Amino acid sequence: MNDIIIPMFRDNTKKVHIGDRVIGGGSPVLIQSMCNTRTDDVEATVRQILSLEEAGCEIIRCTVPDRAAAEAIREIKKRIHIPLVADIHFDYRMALAAVENGADKIRINPGNIGGEENLKKVVAACKEREIPIRVGVNSGSLEKKYLEKYGAVTPEGLVESALEKTRLIEENGYDNIVISIKSSNVLLCVDAYSLIADRSAYPLHVGITEAGTVVSGNIKSSIGLGLILSRGIGDTVRVSLTGDPVEEVRSAKIILRTLGLRKGGVEVVSCPTCGRTRIDLIGLANRVEKMVMNYDLDIKVAVMGCAVNGPGEAKEADIGIAGGDGEGLLFRKGEIIKKLKEDELLNALKAELESYGK
Repeated sequence: MNDIIIPMFRDNTKKVHIGDRVIGGGSPVLIQSMCNTRTDDVEATVRQILSLEEAGCEIIRCTVPDRAAAEAIREIKKRIHIPLVADIHFDYRMALAAVENGADKIRINPGNIGGEENLKKVVAACKEREIPIRVGVNSGSLEKKYLEKYGAVTPEGLVESALEKTRLIEENGYDNIVISIKSSNVLLCVDAYSLIADRSAYPLHVGITEAGTVVSGNIKSSIGLGLILSRGIGDTVRVSLTGDPVEEVRSAKIILRTLGLRKGGVEVVSCPTCGRTRIDLIGLANRVEKMVMNYDLDIKVAVMGCAVNGPGEAKEADIGIAGGDGEGLLFRKGEIIKKLKEDELLNALKAELESYGK
């Protein structure tokens, strides 16, 4: 009788502690981002991390290309409130220095850390402090043997590479591991994560790498992460965008909320505009979206461009505003509660948010 393979969906992956946060084993999917500042510029890096925290980032990654960056981790950690992951490429000494300076997790590629003996040193240092290791595999750096075996970058090749690297750490007596498989090919990435969920119990960090700018990157990430996360796969997530990292966090929150994996925060819905629109709906919707970030409410807010049909079309929204020709409406659950001038809509909505639930 063949063994039954049970896919390691997020409810039954291994629990891993990253600082004071937990991923895996049914824990909430946590949002990550990465600083684009120089890590040795402590002031700039701390300033960016604090803005990311405010946006909802729960784990932050910083590059550690040299000893100055590694040593900066100690001071950065004193001034932030979320776990810090040290991103290491090639030099095992930077991994050791990052661990010594208080990194909460190390991201490495065990295949390019400088040989088996050096990997042993990194694993021993992480094991001593119970710091997890994230094994990162990228389609752009897939080993030649897997390219030759499969004729191209394939999900099977990526997964085999990731599992091989995981075994290198396990052979050194450590299993505090997170795995990530990244590709800019959305469907290939989806297939790779689906495959590794069948073959590994380690928690998975998911993302579409090199996704692109805020517009194209959000579309690719939403499709890819939506497919992966909706299958029950993924324990922590990053939306990789060429832009302000704060946009990555905002996008990740929306993706998780849309999939029912995250509650809390105001959801803004707005109509796409049409020939009936007589107000600056685009500008108004953008101002509302920015304004609601300051409210910790689990509600839906509608911004509609038609005072005639808007309240009815948005009756599922908890509160909303709709604009007409120089005037507008404030409504709750589709019921009109106040007629307003156009320039009063934003302040009226703000007052409604301030008093909501009181």
